[in-house]
Formats: sequence, C-alpha cells, structure tokens
Amino acid sequence: MNYTFPPSEIIKLNVGGTKFSTSKQTLSWVPDSFFSSLLSGRISSMRDEEGAIFIDRDPVVFVPILNYMRTKDLDLRGVNITTLRHDAEFYGISPLVKKLSLCEDLGRSNCGNVLFHGYLNAPCFPARSEQRNSIATEAELRSRPGSARSMSSRDHRPQSAIEYRKSDIEMNLNIDPRKVIIVTGHHGWIAVAYAHFVCCYRIKESSGWQLVFTSPYLEQSIERLALNSKVVGVTQTDGRDKMLAVAFGSMIRLWCCQDDSLRNEIGTFDLGVRVDSLFFIGSQLVATSHTGKVGVWHAVTRSWQCQNIQPISSYDTAGTFLLLGCTNGSIYYIDMEKFPLRMKDNDLLVTELYADPSQDAVTALSVYLTPKITLMGNWIEIAYGTSSGKVRMIVQHPETMGQGPQLFQTFTVHRSRITKVMLSEKHLVSVCSESNHVRTWNVTRFRGMLSTQPGSTPLASFKVLSLDEPDCHPSYPVGNDIGPYGDREDQQVFIQKVVPETDLLYVRVSSTGHRVCEIRSVDTSFISCFSVHECEGSSRMGSRPRRFLFTGHSNGSVQIWDLTTALESYSKSDKTTDLAGPSHEELVYLMGQCDLSSSRCTTPSLSPATSLMPLRTNQLRASSNHLGNRSTEDLPLGAEGGHEENVNDVRVTHC
Repeated sequence: MNYTFPPSEIIKLNVGGTKFSTSKQTLSWVPDSFFSSLLSGRISSMRDEEGAIFIDRDPVVFVPILNYMRTKDLDLRGVNITTLRHDAEFYGISPLVKKLSLCEDLGRSNCGNVLFHGYLNAPCFPARSEQRNSIATEAELRSRPGSARSMSSRDHRPQSAIEYRKSDIEMNLNIDPRKVIIVTGHHGWIAVAYAHFVCCYRIKESSGWQLVFTSPYLEQSIERLALNSKVVGVTQTDGRDKMLAVAFGSMIRLWCCQDDSLRNEIGTFDLGVRVDSLFFIGSQLVATSHTGKVGVWHAVTRSWQCQNIQPISSYDTAGTFLLLGCTNGSIYYIDMEKFPLRMKDNDLLVTELYADPSQDAVTALSVYLTPKITLMGNWIEIAYGTSSGKVRMIVQHPETMGQGPQLFQTFTVHRSRITKVMLSEKHLVSVCSESNHVRTWNVTRFRGMLSTQPGSTPLASFKVLSLDEPDCHPSYPVGNDIGPYGDREDQQVFIQKVVPETDLLYVRVSSTGHRVCEIRSVDTSFISCFSVHECEGSSRMGSRPRRFLFTGHSNGSVQIWDLTTALESYSKSDKTTDLAGPSHEELVYLMGQCDLSSSRCTTPSLSPATSLMPLRTNQLRASSNHLGNRSTEDLPLGAEGGHEENVNDVRVTHC
C-alpha cells in the first residue's frame, strides 16, 4: 500500500517484532535511501495489526542505525561492523556505509599483512590453435606396440602425438578457464596450472619470481600437474634438467624447459586409464591409476613403461622407492633405481612388502625415514590406514631383518575410512572421511627408533572441515588438499578452506589443531587452490630455506604468504589462548555464503545457491567463448592435447 506521510507525522516502525517510533524528518534526510523511498510512496509498505510499518530485519542491528539517523553520530561499542554495514547497505544509508567501510578497511590492505610476501599477476593466455592435419587418433595410438617413438635431436614433436580437430572437442563448462586450478613447487620453482595451459616461475635472489615457461594451449582441461626442477642423471647441456608434466584423462604431456624460457616437448604418453596421481621420483615421471596401472618414464633412457598391479588406493614415496597401498590389503614397492636395468624384461619389479592382517584396503600410507638411514638399509617405519578405520604402524628394525616388517601398533579410534595418515619424528596423525576428523598421537623414540616405552600416547582430536562441490572438476581435490604439509622433522600444518568460494584460509598445526594464522586474499578474489612449498634460501651466510603458502585465485593471480614467519610467531605465543579452527560465528558466516543441500553422506554436500546457478553457467560460458574467440596462432604440432574421458563417474568424498 502506498501512502504519503506529512512532514510532522510520527512514524511507527515494527522491525523484526520490535516497535520503534521516530519522525519523518529523521528517516528521510538521506536521499534515495530505503526510508525516503518508503515515506514518499515510491515503494509499497507492509503494516502490522497496529498500523506500524513492518520491516523484516534484525531489531538489534537497527538500534545503532536509527541512532545514527537521529544524531549523525556512530557508536560502535558491542557492534559487529560487518553486520552493521550489511544492514546499512540494505537501508541505503550511504554516509553510514562509507564510514563503516572505512573502519573495515583499517584492518585490511591491498598490500596485505606481515605474512604477505608477493603477488604474481595472471600471465598472458596462449592463443588457441586449430591443427589442420591429424597424424594419429587415440584408437590408432593404442593399437601400436609402443606408445612413444624415438625422438631425434632435430624433431621436438611429441613422441606419441595425438591431435584432435577443434570441432570434435567440447569446451568444459565445469571450470572457469581464467582461474588457477593447481599450484605445485620444487626447489626454487613453482608450476601454476590453469584449465588449458600451465606456466612456471623461478625465484631469483635479486629479482624475485620470474616467469620462465608457458605451455601451448591445451584443448583438454588439465587434471594433474608435476614439476621436477632438478632432474638427476642428465646434464644441463641436454636441456632436460627441468621437467614439467600435465595429465588429462589418460594422457600425459611432458616438456623440458630451461631458465632462458626455451622449451621442448618430450612426448605425449597414454596410461590407458584415467591418471589419478602424477609425480616425479628422482628423474622418473610416475603416473598411477586407482585401477592398478602404473606408468613410468625415465629421463636417462627416455623410455615409457606401463604395468598392471592390484587396484591402488594410496601411495607414498621414500627416497627412490614408490610404495603402493592396494585394495587387497597389501603394500607393494617399486625400486626406481633398478628400473633402467630391467627395461628389456618389461618389468617394474613390483614386490609385496606387507599384507594387512584383516585384508582391509590400504587407503592411506606414510613412510618415515630417519636422517641416519635410508630404505636401502634395515630400518623401515610405515604407518597406514584402512577402509575400516584402523590405523597401524609396522616396522622393520635390524633385529628383524629377513622377516619383513612387523606389526608394531594398531589404533581403532576411527569409525570411517582413513583418508590420510602421516608419521613424523614426533607425531602420528590420521584423518578419516567423517568431516576430516583428525586424531593425533605423540610418538616415543629411543635413539631415533620407535619405542614401546611408554609408546604412542593420544594427543588431540579435532576436525578440519572442508566442503567440496558435488560436481567439481577432477583437479579440485589435488589443488585443495588440506595436507599435512611440511618436513617430517619440522612442524607440519593443515590448510583449511571451509567452503569452495572464499577468500579466507586457516593455517592450523597438524598435531594439535591450533590456529597458526589466517590468510585472506589481498584483492578479495576467491582462493581457488593452494599449496605449501619450501624454497631454498639465498646464498648469504646463515640463510635457510623458508616455507611459503602459494594461493591460486579466481582472477588468475597467485599470492605468496610467509609461513616461516607465521610459525615463528606461533611458537612464541601463549599456547593457552590459542584458537583452533573457525569459531562458531566464523563458521556460520562462511556457511552463509553457500547452500547446503541434503545428503546421505555423513558430511553435508555443497551446491551453489539456486539463484546463482544460471549466473555461474553464463559466466563460465562467457569465459570459454572469450578464450575461444581469441586470435589463433600456429603452435607446435600436437598442441591440443589428448582424449578426455567422461568425468561424471568421478566421485569426490566430502570430508
């Protein structure tokens, strides 16, 4: 109902059930506000049974707003500035909004806080190219005896190039091509993956981070990323001392690059099944699939080899060894140092190390090597988790040599599948699939070895809640892994990202769950992925490596945060007042930015708000069209990428 009020009339308001009385002059001195429009009749009003204008807002927050309208003075005692600003924006009181925004900005800066270390702008996106001549199809490739041909010094095309016509490939609308999806590091290098290309940065003591490599445009969206900045066994003159690999579907693209921005493509390799993990062990590139297939490429012999094992549910590396936890309850290992010697046998020398007594699937695996020994010796310590929720530790000490690892201890505190386990010098950490529930123990050692006196003692129990999108891209779990991160002889941390679209991260100690610090984007862009990496120190005397948190963002930038300073400040703080994860108020605020749908899982699943779904789809389509309409350039042969399998069967566990 529209009604025009006389200037002297007393206005009665009902705000959320609480009655207020004021004058029209008080409410209408701010032009174009909610009240001035309401009192002039430009917008309709709803009245209660007593004739008061009903406004469905919080009456507690309305009190300081009304006092400001009366006196133009602002009293912030006991008031949440963010909540007050939100309501002031609803009422359209622009002078109050400006004051509150200024108060909020006093604690924020585009230059970040003391932990902010650097900002890398989004690079120039490579132009999309349409190849005219297709030299191989996937069916032809898989029918050949070998998946790679020899590469001469004059031919830098992929060893097993697969090329597709642009019209045969649909753009993936499940991912924004502008945002960073994976960040990884190795020594003084980091690799940053976007949906359709990847670039590398190198840190130099005098000039900071410099862009040294950009891949060609890839038609298929990247799902896995691996970087090796110090390839062992090759000379720098070979041009293969730095290597970068990406995986999409079952295909793997491998490049070598140098500091002078030169790049050569080594080859495109086919695992035959979707690649779940991609990483380097020494000079070997390793790809694994949950189906039980392992592929290895060696930098010295330039050979690609695949082998079927048991279905794989976890893995870990230790020195030159790859350990695989399988669904049949066994732990297998592959010695990568012996790999080049047995190429003619076409055998990766897979050996069974241990079998779980209950034959439960080994869903998490962690190997600890003390600084004094290697896995080649007689001293092995392994912690692993199972599908039934058990956490076991097995050891092989010198006195048990020849008998294989022996069961040392079993914990049955979890009731859900173990997703992560970490055995370090001082602690054992396990995480299960129930909302990332974490249990930790103090580990007792005698002369470096695990000791049964007094044995492992419980330390902490907490959750690292992190919600995933139900239909997320396959790269999301890799780019948003909670950890724990850090050397096993040092303090390790979890990185907690509560909801997918947020500009806030919590850094927490992995052994106790205590909060080390908060990381908030300096430009308010959403954090799309993150990774912790320790970079080598400078050449100055006394310099030591520093630990950094790299955050990839929705606008394509990468922000760098100094975790070494954060951990030093934490170690000096009063531990009795330490916060843990997000408080109830912080958690409710973060959850308010998302729509939690009903789910049969123990952890709530996440879906975008209904009103945002058409908008997000249009934004992704617009981003894809923008990149697709860019001017094309001729790229090296095989620039598109390989076959992408259907991603609908990929199931992401909400922890």
